[in-house]
Amino acid sequence: MRTILVVEDEREIARMVQAYLIREGYQVEVAFDGESGWHKFHALKPDLVILDIMLPGMNGLELAQRIRRESAVPIIMLTARAEEADRVAGLEMGADDYVVKPFSLRELAARVRAVLRRVEGVVGGEVLHAGPLTVDLAAREARFAGKLLDLTPTEFDLLAVLARHPGRVFTRRELLQALRDRTYATIPRTVDSHIKNLRRKIEPDPENPVYILTVHGVGYKFNPAGGG
Repeated sequence: MRTILVVEDEREIARMVQAYLIREGYQVEVAFDGESGWHKFHALKPDLVILDIMLPGMNGLELAQRIRRESAVPIIMLTARAEEADRVAGLEMGADDYVVKPFSLRELAARVRAVLRRVEGVVGGEVLHAGPLTVDLAAREARFAGKLLDLTPTEFDLLAVLARHPGRVFTRRELLQALRDRTYATIPRTVDSHIKNLRRKIEPDPENPVYILTVHGVGYKFNPAGGG
């Protein structure tokens, strides 16, 4: 049984989410502030975290940042803010998805299933090779120059798409469609946030990338030759 931690200061929302996800077959624990969420995260070692941005004390962005320093566990952010910048901030902290309040419990459960499906990986033993990058799809492991990369589920999937077709230019929309169900409304800048995080993990100089390249006005491509 998958364990989910819900960190939400609005107790009625937290309890409704907990009850609905329990009916969906998950084990669900709740915390009502950032500090409690941090302690429960360590005690539970959950398979997924649902995290509100607006929390008393340590806010959701700070908590997401702490979690990302030591874990690639999937994170879905909840936010009452509709501004694109707030959603992008959560993604840049390493979140895999976001849901804007007010939301339906059915939609949230669908997002949870989609993210967990990506974590479960694929059947088969296909391994992708692109220059110094190796992506093992079944094991959901990626190595760069032999070093194991600590990737979130979304970062892994994005890198796998790029590595499967090195040199091909993907538009942001194409990458979004590869990452999630097409019925999910999202924003092109989502991809930019995840690309920024990937560059921090594989580029010698993330500010001057040589592997994950921007094709201005179009999107991104993976250059297996690096600077060569």
